[in-house]
Amino acid sequence: MKRVARLGANYYNPCDNQMIKKVFPVLALSIFASMLGVGIIVPLLPLYAENLGATGIWIGIIFASFSISRAIISPMVGRLSDRRGRRLLLSIGLLSSSIISLGYMSDSLWGLTIVRLLHGAASGMIQPVAQAYIGDIAPEGEEGKWMGYFNAAFFAGFGCGPLMGGVLTDHFGMNVSFFTMGGLNMLAFLIVAFLLPEIRQRKAASRPIPSFQEMGSSGMIKGLFSFQLVFALGRGIFSTFLPIFAGIYIGLSPTLIGILVAVNFLLMALIQVYGGNIADKFNRTALVAISSLVIAASIALIPLGGDFWQLLWICALGGISGAIATPAASALSVEEGRRFGMGSTMAILTMAFSIGMGVGPLLGGVIADFISINSVFYFGAGVGVIGTGLFVWLAR
Repeated sequence: MKRVARLGANYYNPCDNQMIKKVFPVLALSIFASMLGVGIIVPLLPLYAENLGATGIWIGIIFASFSISRAIISPMVGRLSDRRGRRLLLSIGLLSSSIISLGYMSDSLWGLTIVRLLHGAASGMIQPVAQAYIGDIAPEGEEGKWMGYFNAAFFAGFGCGPLMGGVLTDHFGMNVSFFTMGGLNMLAFLIVAFLLPEIRQRKAASRPIPSFQEMGSSGMIKGLFSFQLVFALGRGIFSTFLPIFAGIYIGLSPTLIGILVAVNFLLMALIQVYGGNIADKFNRTALVAISSLVIAASIALIPLGGDFWQLLWICALGGISGAIATPAASALSVEEGRRFGMGSTMAILTMAFSIGMGVGPLLGGVIADFISINSVFYFGAGVGVIGTGLFVWLAR
């Protein structure tokens, strides 16, 4: 099915199933390699920071700094990619991420925070631009399917990363994990730079790309913003405090902690394909709402996990429900992207995700220091329920 993407300042050449089947493997492989590198440090960074003397608040600041810089840069990069193309910005982000990875061997908390700020800025040039690229070439009526495939590559890389990081750290030390992260992002850069084609653009006598203020008039955009915000807040709490809870309070090794995080992300990746097909057949708004409530429940159950196997089942529940919610939300995002500009739409929603990933660890650190680590998970679950209600109300 051929179509012309409805972007403000540019028309993209018509694309069909043959085009996306040719281009998608290249983009998916690059994103998988990049996220594999980033995922390596998920179970390691909280423990590494704690070894440097970080309190709960400091750990929250270190994690939040990544998301803050990504939230700032994403809207600018997304809008620029609508005007100038995707591949160059994606290449710059991947190359920068590879170089910055070496800075994680810092021996100070301030140095680690600065590295996270720079890494977040580089990440802001990767995820929203890659999502916009897929949105550009996804045939109408198959948005859920292809965004599900993309999310599968994203979460598969992010899911395998913690497992790899735990094993590498147990056998070779954390520095080897940081070098591996840099190498994988360099591989992703080379794949994009040499194998990914740029989508050709031509100027059109059409209205300009809508402003962010105009985008705010869409109830669906506001609803998706709310969903991404609370979904990311829960992910931030899960990624930051599950390793601490499992390592300190239950006594699990880095390898077992890596397995817990990997199971959550890998299940989310494996079921994404089915979730995308489901999103193309059923009510996408309902799928997002119901799955979000299950995700909130899984976060609330974490303090009740007394051993590895109980936590494993809880992590699996969160992964499965996330695999239903994310492709449905991504498909809704593509629909809005055709109205407001794919890069701009993906960037705004990435900004919401980044804010949630930043606020979650930061508030979680305060709650952990002044109340308890269990309260952090209850807080994340409560916000998830509230955010789901806002999504339903705004997107109705």
